[in-house]
Amino acid sequence: MTHSVRDTTATTAEAAGTAGPAAHHTPGQQPNGTETAGTGPSTGPVPAGPSAALRLDALHGSLTDPLLEAMNFLNEVVSRFPEAISFAPGRPSEGAFEPEDIARYLRVYTDHLERERGWSRAQIRTQLYQYGRTGGVIHDLIARALAFDEDIHVPADSIVVTTGCQEGMLLTLRALCAGPEDVLLVNSPCYVGITGAARLLDVTVRPVHEGPEGLDPESVRTAARAARAAGQRPRACYVVADFANPSGASLTIEARHRLLEIAEEEDLLILEDNPYGFFVRAGEPRPTLKALDRHRRVVHLGSFAKTALPGARVGYVLADQRVIGPHGESSVLAEELCKIKSMTTVNTSAISQAVIGGMLVASGCRLREANAAPIAFYRDNLNALLAELERHFPAERRAALGIDWNLPDGGFFLVVNVPFTADSAALERSARDFGVLWTPMSDFTLGDGGTHQLRLSCSALDPERIREGVERLAAFITHQSPTPT
Repeated sequence: MTHSVRDTTATTAEAAGTAGPAAHHTPGQQPNGTETAGTGPSTGPVPAGPSAALRLDALHGSLTDPLLEAMNFLNEVVSRFPEAISFAPGRPSEGAFEPEDIARYLRVYTDHLERERGWSRAQIRTQLYQYGRTGGVIHDLIARALAFDEDIHVPADSIVVTTGCQEGMLLTLRALCAGPEDVLLVNSPCYVGITGAARLLDVTVRPVHEGPEGLDPESVRTAARAARAAGQRPRACYVVADFANPSGASLTIEARHRLLEIAEEEDLLILEDNPYGFFVRAGEPRPTLKALDRHRRVVHLGSFAKTALPGARVGYVLADQRVIGPHGESSVLAEELCKIKSMTTVNTSAISQAVIGGMLVASGCRLREANAAPIAFYRDNLNALLAELERHFPAERRAALGIDWNLPDGGFFLVVNVPFTADSAALERSARDFGVLWTPMSDFTLGDGGTHQLRLSCSALDPERIREGVERLAAFITHQSPTPT
């Protein structure tokens, strides 16, 4: 996997320094590069020389894996090229956020505790100021929202409130993957958060083919059986069923049912990540895999980053699978995840939960209805992006240049196929010379794929910026394409 323009900066190894004892350093500077107070003796502890530095190759192997750079790139690329129009980050628009809303939602939540639950001021104070329940304090509100919005009906205790969905992935993988033979199946291309989490935990990942309509269920079966033939144990398959990041692809209803059948037949769990399901551009919302799940094969990963407030960093894991202990005792997977969470983040911020809880209470736990304006905004943005691509690249011009793109039914992303290598060097030229940013698809692909593809995200722009951005992108693609027009 290649990564982005971050390749042009100094590597971590270079920053740490790998020179031997004879490495040059200037007067007044210690060999590790720290300054002393002039040329006299230092008043603080003196490092023992270069041997005191940590060797990168002695640290965890993930620290030299380009995969982990991809997430940082997605978060920081805008600041690297502040004048460029950025189709790179998949963050939500800030247009509907007001600073005063945070205090308002906190008040809504504390009023809810006082009026609907009859809590005293002392109880509310403890709820907000103390560590709180490891599994979360708004799990009951999340359960109500899932029932209203997704027709998912589960006990509140089967929900673990996490510090973003990313923690939910880490907890779930840590619980499910017990040894080196355990593997995770993922679609390729795939969201870097799940593959990065697997890398941190030394969990082996096996890619599964993704077509224009998302993950292919039959390829899941093939991958699971190939893993077993190799002496591995396929534990779970990660999938974003609606408007996947990075491809924008979605599973049909038929494919969803078939995937659940295969999960049952192959004894797999499905890790369903659902950050974009509300944001439909065309057609009706499809049921989540968890809503269709009749055999508790689906662990549902959720987040309020796109539907409520990304800065709160609140997500959740719905894990209602039964767990049997060595003496026949029974629990649910959510309880086991809480054990791991108690030794990592301890609990999710009570203040963040209170803000999200206030948003849920204010909406009557009907977030889909509360997101009517953002849904319309993202729909209009995706339509504008598709219309501008069509305007700059009508069919005859597309054929001459050798480019095309997919037509997602919703979400934030689409993929453009181009006739040149869309790597970090091309991205830097695009930003520097044409003032437009995008993301190389090779950042998301397991193996050598995606080299002639780029991802566009339209979530953080308005239609006017989209129009200007596509104009710049069209100039870049035309300049890069080998066929003159």
